[in-house]
Order: sequence, then C-alpha cells, then structure tokens
Amino acid sequence: MTPIRRQYVQLKRQYPDAILFFRLGDFYETFDDDAKLVATELEITLTAREMGRGYRVPMAGVPYHAVDGYLAKLINRGYKVAICEQVGDPVSTKGLVRREVVRVLTPGTVLEPNMLQAKDNNYLSAVCWDIKAAGIAHIDITTGEFATCQLTGENALSLLQQELERLRPAECLTPKPDPRRKISDSEMAMILPPYIHHTPYDAWHFDLETAREALGNCLGVSSLEGFGCAGLPLAIRAAGAIVQYLEETQKAALGQLSDLRTYSTDSFMVLDAATRRNLELVQTSRSGSVRGSLLGVLDQTQTPMGGRLLRRWLSQPLLDIHHLRARQEMVGNLISEALLRARLIQMLGQLSDIERIANRVVQQVAIPRDLVALRTSLEIIPGIKQTLAEVMLERSDNRDNRSVAGVETLKAESVVWAASHKADHAADRVDISWLLSQLDECADLASLLAQSIVSDPPSSLGGGGVVAPGFSLELDDLRDSTKKTRQWVVALERTERERTGIRSLKVGYNKVFGYYIEVSKPNLSLVPPEYIRKQTLTGGERFITDELKEKERLILHAQERMVELETLLFKQVCAQVAAAYPRLMATAQGIAHLDVFTALAEVAERNDYTCPELTNGKEISITAGRHPVVELVLSAEPFVPNDIYLSNDEAQVIILTGPNMSGKSTYALGVALIVLMAQIGSFVPAESATIGLVDRIFTRVGAQEDIAGGQSTFMVEMAETANILNHATSSSLIILDEVGRGTSTFDGMAIARAIIEYIHNHPKLGCKTIFATHYHELTELEQRLPRVRNFRVDVLEEGDRVVFLHKVVPGGADRSYGIYVAKLAGIPKAVTRRAEEVLQELERSSQRRSIEGSRKGRGGEYAVQLPLFGQPHPVLEELAALDILSLTPIEALTKLYELQHKVKESGIH
Repeated sequence: MTPIRRQYVQLKRQYPDAILFFRLGDFYETFDDDAKLVATELEITLTAREMGRGYRVPMAGVPYHAVDGYLAKLINRGYKVAICEQVGDPVSTKGLVRREVVRVLTPGTVLEPNMLQAKDNNYLSAVCWDIKAAGIAHIDITTGEFATCQLTGENALSLLQQELERLRPAECLTPKPDPRRKISDSEMAMILPPYIHHTPYDAWHFDLETAREALGNCLGVSSLEGFGCAGLPLAIRAAGAIVQYLEETQKAALGQLSDLRTYSTDSFMVLDAATRRNLELVQTSRSGSVRGSLLGVLDQTQTPMGGRLLRRWLSQPLLDIHHLRARQEMVGNLISEALLRARLIQMLGQLSDIERIANRVVQQVAIPRDLVALRTSLEIIPGIKQTLAEVMLERSDNRDNRSVAGVETLKAESVVWAASHKADHAADRVDISWLLSQLDECADLASLLAQSIVSDPPSSLGGGGVVAPGFSLELDDLRDSTKKTRQWVVALERTERERTGIRSLKVGYNKVFGYYIEVSKPNLSLVPPEYIRKQTLTGGERFITDELKEKERLILHAQERMVELETLLFKQVCAQVAAAYPRLMATAQGIAHLDVFTALAEVAERNDYTCPELTNGKEISITAGRHPVVELVLSAEPFVPNDIYLSNDEAQVIILTGPNMSGKSTYALGVALIVLMAQIGSFVPAESATIGLVDRIFTRVGAQEDIAGGQSTFMVEMAETANILNHATSSSLIILDEVGRGTSTFDGMAIARAIIEYIHNHPKLGCKTIFATHYHELTELEQRLPRVRNFRVDVLEEGDRVVFLHKVVPGGADRSYGIYVAKLAGIPKAVTRRAEEVLQELERSSQRRSIEGSRKGRGGEYAVQLPLFGQPHPVLEELAALDILSLTPIEALTKLYELQHKVKESGIH
C-alpha cells in the first residue's frame, strides 16, 4: 500500500461504523465500500485510484467548499460521518501530511445551521429500561439543553414512548441487547417509534458506575445530589451514556455542559402519540406541515429561540396553576400595551439565534459572521430592556414618570429580585422583573466584537480580512507593509516601461511562478542584463529580478503571517465570548420567553382571544368557544361559536349526535385545544372560559389502520380506546369520536354503550368526556345514567335541501343525512338516487318487522335481533336471575344503576 493508503486504513479502523470523509487537497474523498455507498446516496461518480502496485480501490469525492450540502443528505438518511482533516502544514511538512478525525457527525450531533430547523430542537436521546422502570435523557448540543428523567410503574414503557413522541429526537441511543436475552420486534417497536434513528451503543456505557463517573467528570462534581438525580439509577445511566457518546463524537460539546436538569413527567399534562396526532399540535396529520396546526396559529415568534420554546410549551402543558397564572399575567400585560408590544416585535425580529451562536463558539466551530450576528443582537438588548421597563412603569400607572432614571431604577430592582429567586423556578414562573434580570446586555462583549471583527467579514478565516483595523498593532503593521509592497509592484510596470523603453512591458502574477515581467518577442533586444529569464512563451518571454523576487517574498510571508495572526486573534476573541457563555445563555432564555409572551399576546389581540379562569376544580365551562385553527381556515362563512359545560359531578359525559360534516369533531377537538391552550398560559378563542386543570387529554378520532403491524382499522381503534380506559383518571378529558363504527352495527353499538357506562360508572374514572356518535340509540343513556347529557348539532331542512347550522344544542339527533353528504361529495346521482330507494325500503321493512315481531313474540317466525334498549324485565325476576359470583365489580355497579332506575320507574318500594 502507498503511505496515504496506510494512513487512511489506520483511521478507518478507528471508525468502522462511520463513513470516513478523508481530506485530500480541495476534496473530501471516500474509499472502498464507503465510496460505493456515497456514490449511490449522493448520486456522484464512482471512480478508482491506484494505491499500490496493481492495487486499485473504489473512490468518490466531493469539493470541500460544498461539503455541507452532501453531509446534510447523508445525515438526514441516518448515516454517521467522520470528518478527517489535514492538521499538519503541507508547506512545512516533509513527507505525508498528518491527518486526524476532528468530528463525527450523527443525526443527533450536527451543528451546521443549514442542517437544522431554526425553530425546532435537534435532540440526541438515550434510553434504558428495566422490568418496571425506564430512564430517558436528552440533549440538544446546539442550545445546551441537557435533561434526564426516570419513569416508574406498570406503564413505565408506555410513558417512555410518550416522552420519545414528545421529544422526537433526531437520534436515540439504546444499549446493545444482551445476546442471552432476545428482545422481540414488538417490544423494540413499542420502545422506539420507527421514525426515530436508532443507534445501538455498547451496553457497558450504560453501566451505572460508568455512567455516574462520566457524568461527574463532565459536570465537575463528585456527587449528583445537587442535580436531583442521585437516587435515580436509570436516569443516571441514560444521561451518562449521552456524555460518553459525545466524548467520542463531539468532544468540544462537553465544554458547554455545566448543568443537568432532572424533571418528572408528573409536572406536565400527559399527551399520548394518538392525541398529539389528532389534535395536530405542531404539524398536520396529513402533510406534516406546521401550517394548519395549532403551532401554526400561535407561532408569531420573531426569533428561533422563541419558536423552540413555544414548541416545547405546546408539547408539555403545565399542571401548576401558579405558574400558569404568571404566564397569563405576562400575556395580558403585553396585550394592554399595543404600542410597546409593536416596538418589541420590531426589535425581536432583528435578533439572531444567540443560543446556537454561543454554543457554536464554545464548540469552536463558529465563523466570523456568527460573531458579527452576535454583536448586532447584543446591541439591540438595551432597547428591549428599556421598552420592558416602560411596560412596568405603564402597569404602575406612572405615565408621567417615564424617565431614564425611573427605568434604571426598575432595572436595578430587577437584579435584586433575581438574586432572591432561584433560576430554575423562575424559568416557569416569570414576570417582567425576571425578564429584566435575565437580559444581560453584555456591553463588554459587544464592545470587544465591535473592535475586533469587521462589519462584513468573509465566511471563513483563510482569505484574511476578518479582524478590524486598530485591534492589533502587529497585524496593522503587516497590512501596512504589504500594502506598500503591493503599491511598489503596481508602480513597477510604469517605472520599467520608462526605464527600458518597452511600451508593451507587463508585470503579472500566477500561482506557479509568482510575480514576473513579461516582454514580447519584438522587444527582447531591449531587455536589461539584470533581468533573469524565467519562462519562454510563444509570443515572448517572462523575466524576474532580484528586487522583484524579494518583494514577492515579503508579500507572501506577510500574507501567511497575517492569516496566522488573524486566526490566532479570532480564536482569542472566541475564547472571551465562550467565557461569557452563562451570561449569553441567560439572555437567550430571557429573549425566548419574551418572544413567546409577545407572540401569544399578538395572536390573542389579533384573533379576539380571552383570558381563561383557571381552577383546580372538576369543571370546564366555555362560552362561545371556537376551534383556533378551523376558524382561521374558514373564509366563505363565519365560524359558529358554541358553549360547553362539563363537570365530573353533573354533566360528565356528553353524547354528541348530528349529521356528517355538521361539525361534531370540530366542536369536540376545539374544546380539547382550548383546554390545552389554557394550560400553556395562552389566552383562548372564547367569550369566556373557566378551566379546571386536566392531567391528561385523550382523543380517539378518525379511522386508521396499521397494515405493517397487521392491525385493522377496528383493531387500531380498540387498542387506542383500551389505552384511554386503562390510563385515564378522574382529572382527565376524553374525546371519543365514532368509536365502534369499524364493526357491525350491533357490535359497534354494544361496545359504544359499554364504554360510556364504564367511563361513567368506574370509581377511578368518572372523567369529563365528549362522545360523538352516529348511534342515535345511545341518547337513551341520558335516562339511565345520571351524569350523561345529550347534545346535537342542529340542522335546518328546507324541502330536499339540508342546511348544517353548526350550532350545538341540547337533545339528540335521529338522522345522519349520510346520503345528502354523499351528494355534496360528488357521488354520481344514479348512486344517491338508488341509495334513497334502498333506505326507504329498509325503513319500511324495519317498521314491519318490528310490528310483526312484537305480535309473534321472541321465538316467533318473524323474530329479529332485539334492539339495544329492550323492554325492561320485572326487577325482582331480573335480580333473581343474576349470577352474582360471575360479575366483575364494574359490571355489578353498572347493573345496580340499571336496577335502581327501573325501581324508580315502576314505583316499587
């Protein structure tokens, strides 16, 4: 093998599971199987190169200046890429230039802005699990967020899956399975959704003591007590595995990790995967687009930091009423100050992503333009603080005292306030004082950046022109001497023309020969003897002089020294910025919160939202509520608002009937979204609302099938319903839409009735429920179950024309108008006419059989399947026939409700 081949093979052995991008001059080259894969994935040419006598290897490469685009494609497809750079100086090195792998890129560890979504976190997660417990940790190395959690109980794996659904990590580490214990495909599928890139990691990295030591070394502590996870072994194992993985792939990222947040899912509303999908919180279920989702409505944030925070809030609604009221107060303050809010929005829109820039600086991958963007952002912070302080003065009704002195006093008070409050609590319960204390102007840093970096630098250091004049005397001297030397070279052409009399003489430069004097053939006889012949051309010759060569040496030496000095100075400036990392991150956090509050206030003002009253009670009361997304989509007609009242003690279950396309699903999901918006601190689309906080929202909406998993539409429906019935509590909100329709009419109706009875009667449930259905027979449950209420979507019939009023009123519907909806959908008239004939025939047949069946009796010739709610038997006879020993407690309770109702109806005492 050639020396360079040996060098490549040695490096490849260190990273066998990564594609090795090997720097050769102006290209990153790949070889062997890597080359074949890269050529296929990137659609580039596969070539071959001789790397030893008679030894040719496959080869494919990409230009170094365009590598980011190619890397993005590979990373997005789940590949790991090791970047090998030339770390030695090719000019001064004799023999082979030293190379080493400087970074390993994986889906969860990318830093390049063009590979990231600005308003979305890029999480790297790690999970491990036991029989009844699981640990999950996640980090975003672009923002510095690092957190861990331990889940326990019978449903630990289910909670783990829900956390993964919330985080949607770009990459997830799991312990490589013990070969002695096989993990079934279904178990792995439950733990890791198929859309998450899965990276098996050697199991010893998840060993408790190994993980604890790695975490301690990273955080610089001997005990994890201060981080709240000392007694959570699975949380430690997951977080420790992440630290070890970063040490292998992104060692520079460890420098930013000074804090680890331990959290509990008990602090937040639980939302399972089906509910997130049905509510379309951050993306639509059909296209996956943000537009058309709740996030698309609420996200009027101006900064990437605010966009990411709002997405996290939507994914983790709070259960703490005090924190929520603090958020409401902030939104309300900004609504009332429209002019100041507009000023804030304008200034926030000028900010760059301080959070990610600071982290790129710490990880030593920042470019000069990052520092300029940071400087520009820091220069805007004083204006933001001034405006915030004015909001505080407006709130205090001191409109006549809005002076600079008054503002500065408020700023000083905010610093004192911050000193008496822990930052971890302030992060959720915020007010203007906290925001003022967070926003560090970093005036020293802004001044340093203004003095050190030019306003419009190149994208890289290699070409110079990055460091501002006046920042370094040595650099200024080099620039001055180089300028004078270049001026001498420029003047040389005119001087030599006059001295030699050769009017066509030219002074030029190329990379091969450097500076030269070119003379055409007819003038060669006029060439002075001190000219040294360098190159013969077709039309003339090129010469050099000792003086010209010396000037060239001075210029080239100065250029090399300037690049070295600029690189050194840039790194020194970055080091000073990195030292201010905690201050920058505090500012970024304050900006993110302010941006979210301002966005929520802007949306509330624009869309006529109101502040909901939050309670710890069991009631939800909404007046003139509207679906926040649908109301903005409708353009042809105004949205029809509706009221709702749900109470665990009174109107616990609403059975909602009405035609297709009348708005049942919009009504039910609108209620869920209003509750969720209230529990992130947002105002809501309603005239008024009183929201008793809910611990979970469950939804079962729409028909889906899992073909790959071998599950039919009905099976998926039943599995999701089972999850709801098994995990809901008395504080939950359940939305069930058309449950039971995936099977035969009588089966579906029986299942639907049993589900309603279970939710109503089970002592651990009794939670607020909206049950939308076309089974009109279920409306009779209002007479049997005391906390069931019937509502319907009103319809206006005018001859053959049906008008959906979209108004929800008390009572039950008796028709579904399915054929009318089929007409609206464009079903051929021949089909709909025939359907009407069949419907009339079925209705007449049903009536005839019902009459004749009642005459013949249950065993007669015309006996038909009994209706779901048949005539009640005598109470005593029914009670005597009960097989009490075979009844479950919930069945017994349900039967008791029925018997009590029958006793009251019959008047038996």
